[in-house]
Amino acid sequence: MKGIVMFSKYKKPAAEQSAPTPRGTANQPAKPAIAAVAALATDDAPRKSLMKSMNTRAAEVAPADRDKKRKERLGEIKLELHKALRDNLNLAALENASEADLRTEINAIATETLEEMGIVLNRDERTTLTQDLFFEVTGLGPLETLLKDDTVNDILVNGPQQIFVERAGKLELTDITFKDEKHLLRIIDKIVSAVGRRVDESNPYVDARLADGSRFNAMVGPIAVDGSLVSIRKFKKDKLGIDDLVRFGAFSEEMAAYLQAAVATRLNVIVSGGTGSGKTTTLNALSSFIADDERILTIEDTAELQLQQLHVGRMESRPPNVEGKGAVSQRDCLKNALRMRPDRIIVGETRGEEVIDMLQAMNTGHDGSMTTIHANSARDGVSRLENMIAMAGIEMPIKAMRSQISSAVNLIVQASRLQDGSRRMTSITEITGMEGDVISMQEIFKFQRVGLTPDNKIIGHFTATGVRSHFSDRFKLWGYDLPAQIFEPLVAE
Repeated sequence: MKGIVMFSKYKKPAAEQSAPTPRGTANQPAKPAIAAVAALATDDAPRKSLMKSMNTRAAEVAPADRDKKRKERLGEIKLELHKALRDNLNLAALENASEADLRTEINAIATETLEEMGIVLNRDERTTLTQDLFFEVTGLGPLETLLKDDTVNDILVNGPQQIFVERAGKLELTDITFKDEKHLLRIIDKIVSAVGRRVDESNPYVDARLADGSRFNAMVGPIAVDGSLVSIRKFKKDKLGIDDLVRFGAFSEEMAAYLQAAVATRLNVIVSGGTGSGKTTTLNALSSFIADDERILTIEDTAELQLQQLHVGRMESRPPNVEGKGAVSQRDCLKNALRMRPDRIIVGETRGEEVIDMLQAMNTGHDGSMTTIHANSARDGVSRLENMIAMAGIEMPIKAMRSQISSAVNLIVQASRLQDGSRRMTSITEITGMEGDVISMQEIFKFQRVGLTPDNKIIGHFTATGVRSHFSDRFKLWGYDLPAQIFEPLVAE
């Protein structure tokens, strides 16, 4: 092709390239795209005459319909260009290529292919196509734009044609789509294969993480009925500390001072909350109070924690392989961690039989350990722990079970996602022991709701309950003599 210079080090040898299809033949792959271009080109005249007779509402719909056709046409062209890239690019040589070289090479192949197809695009369309092709080759295709958007917290894919994002706690539908289900499956496979996992009909769901640490979950057919389901919880590049969470209104300065004393004096802490309530963020922030001279071991299904200490050992569970063997559970990691001289053990989320080993670790010299659980309140959190012990198949009298929990867990921090999308620490509750067969608890701080603004924002404030901490003497012995004022309830004006 005249005027196009291909980078020979990135182009496949001639023998490996697909034989070009002669132009004008019945099997020419570009024909659907060319037909789409021709249709758009020839539709202008009749469209002008029809517009005169349309009513106002129809006139408003027409531009949207035209944009839809143009988007479909660009999607078909992008598919053809992607095939050309796969045929021409030497992917092995591209591993060490710079971004500038790769963009230039993709632009050259795209230009050559468009000329062969007889398609003319304007500058904006060509720029968009080149950028999308770059993402297809080096990233995650349509998802790449959303992953680079710092305002997006979650990406939720319901089949190839429907992608939602969460911004500021609210869900909104995007105009980004995949070409079809095969395109979506190819991106899913690209993600999971990079971390040594798999997803197919025999194993239709998977947990993984992206290169930047974002949490990834996917479920494919036949379990996912209307197309593959994908959820991505984006990794925060900026680590949120206690000061940041106080500034954002997640909890108060008095609560922060109390939590600093609790973590520094090695109380065992459970962060409780629902999905998306900020449990992991809270756990990360609490970990900032741990001294640098302590050895911390973290255990997670998917590595998410961003601990800021110097001496941290991270472990991640592993699912079984194709033969159903080789699985390494959180409980296996926890058992092994006990032999690795940890000062503190942090489990990303306790959800099964590993609860037994976690409670035993808290009871046997690993004070200051932390974990998260799914529960709606501190009392529900204790019930969840009891249920998980029963699920582990251990037959234990209810009083002995509760005694084990009450002696192991000192503090339950409740994180909640409120109806306006805000995340707040709604309760801090201490476990003080047993009264008969019942675990005794006392709430120290809480979030008091007082109403709603006209735009449905929650009005409220953090306040102490007036109960003095059960661990005040412990705090004082460790050098954290908290003033009595922080336990006094807020007086309404």
